Amino acid sequence: MKKYTVLCAGLCLALAFTSCKSSESAYKKAYEKAKQYDTQTAQQAAQPVETSTAVVAPVQTRPANDTRVTDNADNVSVRQERVSMVSGNGLKAFSVVVGSFGLVSNAEGLQQRLRDAGYDAQIVKNEDRNMYRVIAATFDNKADAARSRDQLRATYADAWLLSNQ
Repeated sequence: MKKYTVLCAGLCLALAFTSCKSSESAYKKAYEKAKQYDTQTAQQAAQPVETSTAVVAPVQTRPANDTRVTDNADNVSVRQERVSMVSGNGLKAFSVVVGSFGLVSNAEGLQQRLRDAGYDAQIVKNEDRNMYRVIAATFDNKADAARSRDQLRATYADAWLLSNQ
């Protein structure tokens, strides 16, 4: 029985090695195709190339004081999102977001920790992204919100500013 097993295994091995040979005709076809491509490229290079003159609009110069910077003069980034109130007293123009969650229970846990620490924490929902945002503080102006965000980053490194639309 062992003889037949060894014989069959040897036969299968021999067939496997002989069937994987690449044929000379395959190499010949590839060589002919590459040679044909080279001749076509050479013929195209020999033909004269038509040149066309590109039409370019004249450059208009403006004085440096003509540029307009909108809002971000203090270089503080603010995300704008449409949010709806889930839990809290209401939002002002700028809010400091310290957490974003897919589950409202996780957001409520962070809200409770913030309230225990003395913040007026609120939860809003961004319907577009289906995310619950936990807001630690909300402000009327951007500068106060940025200062609060910088203080909160000591504990919540990913804190960011939200401007609700």
